[in-house]
Amino acid sequence: MSKDTSRILMGTIGAAHGIKGEVRIASHTADPEAIADYGPLSTNRPGLSITIESARLQKTVLVARVEGVRDRNAAELLNGVELYVERSQLPEIDDENDFYHTDLIGLDARLDSGVSIGAVSAIYDHGAGDILEVRDPRSGDTFLYPFTKAVVPTIRVADGYLVIAPPLDADPGEEEPD
Repeated sequence: MSKDTSRILMGTIGAAHGIKGEVRIASHTADPEAIADYGPLSTNRPGLSITIESARLQKTVLVARVEGVRDRNAAELLNGVELYVERSQLPEIDDENDFYHTDLIGLDARLDSGVSIGAVSAIYDHGAGDILEVRDPRSGDTFLYPFTKAVVPTIRVADGYLVIAPPLDADPGEEEPD
C-alpha cells in the first residue's frame, strides 16, 4: 500500500461560526494560527482551493475567514473540507527525532521483543493528547494507544518501524468501577 507523502494534512474545516461566513478549523500546525501563512491550500474536494484571509484563536477554537466566503450558508458548505499543503512548502527535517505525523502512517508497530502487532493507520487528536491507531493486518482489528514517550519510546522512520510499550493493566489490587 503506497501513501501520498507529497501532501500534508494541515487542518480540517468544521462548523460555520456566526453569520458572516467564518469557519472553525481544527488546525494541525504547532501554532494553530500559522495555517493561514501557507497561502492557497489544496483540499480533498476536486477543484477546490482555500485561502485563509485571517485567523484568530477564540478560546480553544481557531476561527477563520476564508477568501470568497461571506455568509453562513457558504461557510456551512465547507464543513469537513480537509486542508493540505505540499510537503515541499514545509521546513526540511534535519533531526532523526523530528517527524511529521504523516510520516508515521504505515510504519510497522512492534513490541519491545520485535514482534509486529500491525501498522500505524491513523493519528488522532481529540484535545487530551494524540492517539495512535494500529491496525492488525491479520484480523483487521484496530487498537488505540496514547502517543506518549512512555507508550511509544522508539520511533525509527527511516527504518520503517516504531516500538509500542502497551500500558500495564490496572494494579490487580484495585477494583474496577461498577
